[in-house]
Parts: sequence; C-alpha cells; structure tokens
Amino acid sequence: MPGMSDPADEGLAERTVESVVVHRGRYLDVRVETTERADGSRHRRDIVGHPGAVAIVAIDEADRLLLVRQWRQPAGQVLLEIPAGTLDRDPATGAIEDPEIASRRELEEETGYRAGRWEKLGSFWTAPGFASELMHLYLATDLVAAGEGRLAPDADEALQLVRLPAADARAAAGRGDIHDAKTLIGILLVGRRRGG
Repeated sequence: MPGMSDPADEGLAERTVESVVVHRGRYLDVRVETTERADGSRHRRDIVGHPGAVAIVAIDEADRLLLVRQWRQPAGQVLLEIPAGTLDRDPATGAIEDPEIASRRELEEETGYRAGRWEKLGSFWTAPGFASELMHLYLATDLVAAGEGRLAPDADEALQLVRLPAADARAAAGRGDIHDAKTLIGILLVGRRRGG
C-alpha cells in the first residue's frame, strides 16, 4: 500500500517510539504502541496486528453472487458474506502469503468453485483506527465446480453456500439487510462497474 502522497500529510504522521506485544494469537497480535507527533507529544495506541486478508465477489453464469452464511462470534449472529479469508503467514520465516494465491484458495474452500477469470478490484483498510488488516478485493467469474480433490473449509468454519442474483444482492445492500462491510463494498463496487 502506498505511503503518504500529499505533502500536507507530513505534519500528521506519527513515529513509533515503543511497541510492546501483549498478546500473540494464531494469526493476530495485540500490541501497545507509543507514538510521537511532530510537535513532540506522545500517545499510546492499542493495535491489532493482522497479516491481511482477501475477499472475493464471485459471480456465476446466471449472474448470481456466491455468498456464504456463517456464525460470527464477535457479532453474535450469522452473517451473509462474500467468500474471504486471512492471508497465511509462514511460521518459520514470517512471510505473508500472496493475496492472489490466497484468493483462489479461499474461493475454493468456501464455495467449492474455481474461477477462470480474476480481476483485482482494489484494497482497503478494514478498521484503520486499531487494526492493520488490509483487505484485497477480487472479482471472480467463469466459475466451475472444483470437483474431486476440492479444498475444504477450515475445521473451525461451518458455512452455507447461498446463490443470490446480483440485482437482489444490490437491493439487499441498499435496504441495509447486509451487515458485513467487505460484502457491502464488494457488491457496491461491482454494481457501480456495471452501471447499477
């Protein structure tokens, strides 16, 4: 992700003077960072370190979005979402997985489909006030069933595949019936590209 592009941003930048990891989880870490502004003032920030993620707007030959319903513990409810997943981190080197590779894996694991055509729609920060998660958004079309040897969802995921006509998905987003941010962004970006 590019850095600051506006010279006026320079006065807003803060530099990290201390970073203490207070929790390290399976793929997240939580740290308390002390930052310093150009005027010398210091501030403490709670930061959730995240390796990044991918999300996929998958559209089949009948112009239906492939969505998944799954329980989301922090939300306390089942949400309807586009397929998505966290980038893997190599435990030995710390290297983070290429988002293009991860997007293909996640689509197959969560929906059972592979795509013949891929296009990157963009990237966005999911919660930049406290987390470093950068989400990479893709459009996947020319879908075919993965068939024999299909990659399965992770053991901790229980998913239901839902096929929703693109027009219905846009209407649901407009009515406020979809509550997942990455799904709203994906539906709205694809709808805008199509002139709808």
